Amino acid sequence: MLSYRGYAPNVFPAGTAGLSPASHPAAEPAVRKLSTIAAEEVIAVKEPGPLAQQLLIYRGVAQNACMSLIFRPRPLLLLALCLASLQCNAGANSGSSTNKTPENAPVTHYSYQIVNIFPHDANAFTQGLIFVDGNLYEGTGQQGESSLREVDLKTGNVLKKVDVPEPYFAEGITLLNGKIYQLTWQHQVGFIYDAQKFEQIGKFNYDGEGWGLTNDGHSLILSDGSNRLRFIDPDSFRVTKTIAVFDDGGKPIKDLNELEYIDGQIYTNVWHKDYILIIDPQNGRVTGWIDLSGLLQPGDVHDEEAVLNGIAYDPAGKRLFVTGKLWPRIFEIKIKPQS
Repeated sequence: MLSYRGYAPNVFPAGTAGLSPASHPAAEPAVRKLSTIAAEEVIAVKEPGPLAQQLLIYRGVAQNACMSLIFRPRPLLLLALCLASLQCNAGANSGSSTNKTPENAPVTHYSYQIVNIFPHDANAFTQGLIFVDGNLYEGTGQQGESSLREVDLKTGNVLKKVDVPEPYFAEGITLLNGKIYQLTWQHQVGFIYDAQKFEQIGKFNYDGEGWGLTNDGHSLILSDGSNRLRFIDPDSFRVTKTIAVFDDGGKPIKDLNELEYIDGQIYTNVWHKDYILIIDPQNGRVTGWIDLSGLLQPGDVHDEEAVLNGIAYDPAGKRLFVTGKLWPRIFEIKIKPQS
């Protein structure tokens, strides 16, 4: 029996050759369900005419897709479907599957060593931190205090600054193709800046809240406070992929916050937690935990929202920087597996 994740052909009238919401009302509920499933595998069979048969295997996002499901249980067609399905599963994520972490791979726990300490504006409510081509950029939050900044790492002095107007509460930032993208928390709008001129050149929209932002060189990667990360095309701003993040026990990890893409992995702060997660971008699996407890000394901060939030990486110097909201310091650290 040919079926799609529980939708079996017996829900359709017997002998139906081609089904779509337009061609047969009985198909509408199942096809509508298929069309709203995001980040799922979709298998569809298409027969263009009596003189030829073509088998198409679609893997990808079914959201807002217009699909036709054709069920005609001919032995040769079913055999081809099974073989192609196996081949499709084996070749999923081709080109990047070599970077995918095996499901049974052990999770590595890391401690840290402080390499350098740099001054940081203790009034900066850090929501995003990036280091690109020798320049440190920071996005700060709070309504009426939000900004985008270029900061001198050694002195902590603000070199350039663009204020984000009220009522926006600015969030994560990333730099891609000469543009800095900055999220806002609850207004579903982001700002685009020319990285050289430090001037706003555009806006973009997205659904839900905006928390953290990074990129993999191709897509923007957005967190929204849930356990999901969205991959967004930087030209059309359409969601191209969504991954869900779970711990090794299968429990969803929520409150994913500031993000940084480092050597093919996603590093993320978790709101109000003293650790950083390392996530496989192919499947959402957590591959590492970095325990950063003890970075600050007692009395360094006095606000309950002065929590760890800010990850930046210098790929040229292989340097990892971390800080937090209202923290007086930025720390350069090296991580090492715990014994």
